[in-house]
Amino acid sequence: MTTPVHSHNSFEVQGANVKIEDEFITSDYVYRSTKVSENGRGGITVEPTETRYSFKTDRRVPKTGVLLVGIAGNNGTTVLGGILANKHGLAWNTKDGVQQPNYYGSLSQSTTTFLGCNQNRQIFVPLKSVLPMVDPSDLVIDGWDINGATLDVAMQRACVFDYGLQQKLAPYLSQRQPMKSIYYPDFIASNQSERADHVYDGDRACAQHLAWLRRDICNFKAKHSLDQVIVVWTANTERYSEVIAGVHDTVEHFLQAIENEHTEVAPSQMFAAAAILEGCAFLNGSPQNTFCPALIALARARGVFIGGDDFKSGQTKIKSVLADFLVSSGIKPEAIVSYNHLGNNDGKNLDEHKQFRSKEISKSDVVNDIVQSNQILYAHDERPDHCVVIKYVPTVKDSKRALDEYTSRIFMNGSNTIVLHNTCEDSLLAAPIIIDLVVFTELFQRIEWKTCADDDSSAFQPFDSILTVLSFLLKAPLVPKDAPMVNALFKQKACIENILRACIGLPPINDMLLEYKTKSFK
Repeated sequence: MTTPVHSHNSFEVQGANVKIEDEFITSDYVYRSTKVSENGRGGITVEPTETRYSFKTDRRVPKTGVLLVGIAGNNGTTVLGGILANKHGLAWNTKDGVQQPNYYGSLSQSTTTFLGCNQNRQIFVPLKSVLPMVDPSDLVIDGWDINGATLDVAMQRACVFDYGLQQKLAPYLSQRQPMKSIYYPDFIASNQSERADHVYDGDRACAQHLAWLRRDICNFKAKHSLDQVIVVWTANTERYSEVIAGVHDTVEHFLQAIENEHTEVAPSQMFAAAAILEGCAFLNGSPQNTFCPALIALARARGVFIGGDDFKSGQTKIKSVLADFLVSSGIKPEAIVSYNHLGNNDGKNLDEHKQFRSKEISKSDVVNDIVQSNQILYAHDERPDHCVVIKYVPTVKDSKRALDEYTSRIFMNGSNTIVLHNTCEDSLLAAPIIIDLVVFTELFQRIEWKTCADDDSSAFQPFDSILTVLSFLLKAPLVPKDAPMVNALFKQKACIENILRACIGLPPINDMLLEYKTKSFK
């Protein structure tokens, strides 16, 4: 038996299918898949397929800015504070001793990936070493908020960081105040009104609001001499917007609806429109239906990435693992009950039904594709009983409590129950996910592809505007119409790893290790 090795050395890929130059990495890659079709005899035919791709990755990492919608909230101050602590090496004391900053919880910064085998040992390297990625400490961060507190006060109010770290961060945050935001009371809970003291006039969408948001993005980019900006919604969960024909269906109708001050255009849709119109990627970290058909069409027309919905940090991440484990083991979950209570402002906002309903949908749908893949266990249209409960308990603040019960049918109709209790430090789990969303979105803006069947003179092109590769980080992944929905966590992770490998000319990780299973050991 051999043990894995984490290599700290840099590596280079040698092969006829990859060319590494100062500015670009170009790889030729054979994508092998299977095509399934009905054969007309009541059965199906499975055909192995091959598609030859070329990938081109720009090695030059641009100066990147991030605008957080809701920067004075728990997530916003945790992202900014965490990056500042890492950038400046801020250590702090707790009862457990001296603490050092890190990026634990980040897929891009704190995980390794299988590179290959060296004789009899598996070699792992940091995922961030596969392709050039932006260093989170180099990100320039600002944002909007409906509350005008300086960011040191907002950080203290969040009650996320240890007091010793808050003291170290305060000098970096005390002179920083969010930009004014827009506030449409009908879309978030009524209990947020007392917090909304830093907003533009007007309680509904209008052309002036859109112009102001676009101006803010332009000014931020110019002030810091940025090459690009990524906008992230980490503000309150909105109620679902009613998708109306003549309003949300086409770009022309949507922009006209803003001009007409239509009341069913949500704040998140305004920020998304402003970002896309300025050529900036927009990532939705809340569960509401921000991406209406018009915004998706606008993103595609402008060649801008969008991604969503809802950060996948604690309870739902475990659910996407456990449901996959049970069904993949031939065990039939019949009831999944998820209860949680939290005391931060997110919990306060979710205390009203319309906002809770948005969250309930994103938390519930995470097992659908896993269940639908197995009709040995589930009859057509059969689903597990699935209940989600969220309660607001101010005392626990950002330290969310999650209790899950999985009741499953096992061999000979026996019953098995798994009960989990999880104390989720909500924002400390969400912050590295926000960082990863930015890091991977920036990276994929530098990757282009073409099929080798194309003429050699054909141009490379970007990935589709709906950036489904971000699914690992999101509860309810946004996918194109008629594209597969994948919620199983490790399939989502494998997608990221294998696309990165394709860009440097390496085959996908398949875990077969046939060289050892077909070897005669003495």
